[in-house]
Amino acid sequence: MIENIRLSFKGIFSHKIRSLLTMLGIIIGIAAIIAIVSTIKGTNEQIKNNLIGAGNNTVKIQLSDGDTVCDFSWENPPKNVSMFTESTKKRINELKEVESCTFYRTRNNPDNLFYLNSKIDSATIYGIDKDYFETAGYEIVEGKGFSDRNFTNFDKVVIVDKTLAEGIFEGESPVGKILEISGEPFTIIGMTVQNTVFEPVINSVDDFYTYNQTSSGLIFMPTNDWGIVFRYDEPENCIAKAVDTDAMTNAGKKTADILNESITKESAGGEETSATVEYKSESLLEQAKSLQDLSSSTNNMLIWIASISLLVGGIGVMNIMLVSVTERTREIGLKKALGARKRRILAQFLTEAAVLTSIGGIIGVLTGIGLSQIIAKVAEVPVAISTPSIVISVIFSMVVGIVFGLIPSIKAARLNPIDALRYE
Repeated sequence: MIENIRLSFKGIFSHKIRSLLTMLGIIIGIAAIIAIVSTIKGTNEQIKNNLIGAGNNTVKIQLSDGDTVCDFSWENPPKNVSMFTESTKKRINELKEVESCTFYRTRNNPDNLFYLNSKIDSATIYGIDKDYFETAGYEIVEGKGFSDRNFTNFDKVVIVDKTLAEGIFEGESPVGKILEISGEPFTIIGMTVQNTVFEPVINSVDDFYTYNQTSSGLIFMPTNDWGIVFRYDEPENCIAKAVDTDAMTNAGKKTADILNESITKESAGGEETSATVEYKSESLLEQAKSLQDLSSSTNNMLIWIASISLLVGGIGVMNIMLVSVTERTREIGLKKALGARKRRILAQFLTEAAVLTSIGGIIGVLTGIGLSQIIAKVAEVPVAISTPSIVISVIFSMVVGIVFGLIPSIKAARLNPIDALRYE
């Protein structure tokens, strides 16, 4: 085998231009496949990051009426939804897909929010428990966070995010300032930012509206203070932090199942009917998978098209090996006259075909990696080189060499030594 490989390299390098042209189809095919597969992986990662975020793995489970999230700014809370308890949170935290969870209430753009004499037109107020900041991925950057006392007493304190602080206080520290909510004074004790930075790639107007839905600022108050300015009996929503991105869908669904146990069936005319509201989890991961499947199915067609060049390259290998057999007819006749068996001649030419295509495969891999880098920079997608595609490509190129080199090798092995020696 070693001798066959040595002879193969000698034959290839003795006809450099011819060998390079023969390998060209293999090189182009392998490079195209690697570039396409890498682009698919990079695009899929971008889709996942754009929809899900940059790794905090949190999923919201919100009370919904049909496909609409309940908004208690203008509608009364349903009477058949019970309040959550610590045992509810314990059951959710015991799910294998869930790392932690938190309960919260929210009010978007309230009309009763003021700073001094100025109305704050756009903000979102959250009533949170003590696990919210850690689960949702927030950290205090100025002032202090809520103490255990704040969650048991009615201290009227809030924490604001950096966006609201910069918009309302114009560079001044928000700590110590007073916000008026429903006529009640709340003291700002800290400022927070989300510690997971998420910057989606925006390629169109639709992308902008899809990924930019945050308000101009956030205000957080202990959940016990919620009843001071809003209603005590408003149902809570939940944020579950999954153990990893792939567990988000199951974490959301299982959490929703537990929360829906707090919803009792309404009675109408003595007969039980199903509840009109239920807790639903975000399906961002499912959306990402749908888009990824669409991207992959489209690009799989491109892979098949690129594979045609491998077929063309294989035909080129067969052609050049037939030429090689013709050129070396006398050499084959001499070897057979000296006692070389058919399988030895067959192995020699098969090895040469495999070595030729393997070299083409390696050059194709390097070209494909370089092409992937260029495409990633031009298309502004993450680079995601697929190691399995590289290994498969090299193995496939060797298989192409063996398959398409088989006919020339058989022809060489079957030559009559007397006819081969007399060949001119």
